Amino acid sequence: MNVAQNQIIREITPLSDKDCFYIAERYKTEFTYPMHSHAEFELNFTEKAAGVRRIVGDSAEIISDYDLVLITGKDLEHVWEQHDCCSKEIREITIQFSSDLFFKSFINKNQFDSIRSMLDRAQKGLCFPMQAIMKVYPLLDTLASEKQGFYAVIKFLTILYELSLHSDEARTLSSSSFAKIGIHSDSRRVQKVQEFINAHYKEEIRLNQLADMVGMTSVSFSRFFKLRTGKNLSDYIIDIRLGYAARLLVDSTMSVAEICYECGFNNLSNFNRIFKKKKECSPKEFRDNYRKKKKLI
Repeated sequence: MNVAQNQIIREITPLSDKDCFYIAERYKTEFTYPMHSHAEFELNFTEKAAGVRRIVGDSAEIISDYDLVLITGKDLEHVWEQHDCCSKEIREITIQFSSDLFFKSFINKNQFDSIRSMLDRAQKGLCFPMQAIMKVYPLLDTLASEKQGFYAVIKFLTILYELSLHSDEARTLSSSSFAKIGIHSDSRRVQKVQEFINAHYKEEIRLNQLADMVGMTSVSFSRFFKLRTGKNLSDYIIDIRLGYAARLLVDSTMSVAEICYECGFNNLSNFNRIFKKKKECSPKEFRDNYRKKKKLI
C-alpha cells in the first residue's frame, strides 16, 4: 500500500504523571489548532460556538451552541475548525486524563460498570445529548476554578459518572473501521458475523451466507441483526467498507478508483454516490479536506 507522506500531528499534552487530569478553560474568537491525536483521553466542551465544524475520525458535523464530546481512541484524529462560526464569545473547556487513571482493579469494580462501558464506546468519539450536557454543566462550569485538588478529582469523577448514565443516548461519531477499533457485541451470533464482515469486507458477502453461519433463516437473521445493531445488514456492510475507504484516503496515496475496489465496491460511480450521501462530500473532497488540516511532525 502506498503510504501518505504527511501525518496527523501527534500532540504532547501538558498532563503530568503526578496529576489525575489536566484542564484548560479558554475564551476565544476562533479555532486555530490543527488536526491532531494524542494518547490521553479527552473530554471537550464548547459553548457559544454554533457553526464550528467538529471532525472526529471520519465524522464531520456542524455543531450548535453547546457541544460535549469524549474521545478515548489513542490514534483517533480530531479537530474543531472555525467553518461558519461568527461568535466572538466562544468558551472551550478541555479535560485530558490518562487511560490509567482508573487502574484495572478499580475500573473493573461493579460500581464503575457504566463508566467503563462509556470509555469503551468513546474510542470512536462520543457526542452527548443536551440533557446530559445540562446535567453536568454546573460541575464543568466550576471545575477549573476548584482550588482543592482532591475535590476537583471528585467533581471530575462525578462528571464522568453522570455522563455515563446518559451514554446510551450519546452518539458514536467515527466508524469503527476508520478508527481501527474492534467491535464487541453482547450477542455471540452478532459478534461472529461482525468479525466475519470485518475480515471479508473486500469480498462479496451474501445474506444467506451469514444466516447459515449462525444457524438462522435469512428473514429471521435480518430482523435479529437490525434489532441488535440498529442497522440493516446492507447498511452495516456499507459503513464498514466506507470506514476502510476513508482510512485509505487519509493514510495512502492510492487513487480513488483503487480504493473503491480495494474496499469491496465493484462500481466507481456507485462508490462515489454512496460516499457523498454518507459523508456529505466526495472521496476526493474528503481527502483534500484532511490534507489541508495535516501537519508534519
